[in-house]
Amino acid sequence: MALRRVLIDTNAYSRLALGDENVLEVLGEAETVYLSVFVLAELLAGFKGGQRERKNRDGLKTFMAAPSVKLLFATDTTAEIFAGVKDSLKRRGKPLPINDVWIATHALEAAATLLTFDAHFDHVEGLQRWRER
Repeated sequence: MALRRVLIDTNAYSRLALGDENVLEVLGEAETVYLSVFVLAELLAGFKGGQRERKNRDGLKTFMAAPSVKLLFATDTTAEIFAGVKDSLKRRGKPLPINDVWIATHALEAAATLLTFDAHFDHVEGLQRWRER
């Protein structure tokens, strides 16, 4: 079943760059692929100072230029959702790295399935996470 709305996580983008067929298939079938500004920041930080920084940046620029890719920024609505997600995780003793809370928040806000290989996102109530077949 094709996913209509997908938010790509940093590790899924990295696998995409390596030609992972599962990631390619999911993204190829999605109507909209969201890229959180927080994933963008993680990717750019990872590229920084590497021997392939220019090539990696060019690949990311090409990816972002695809008509189906939409960049998500943080708004006051995003902040409200973030506060609820972070509080829920804290109350249940299931903390996530702060960037992952933002990424999960963007997926929830966009009503998108999170394309990630990190199982800790399963602790976020209401979040749909893609699972490798």
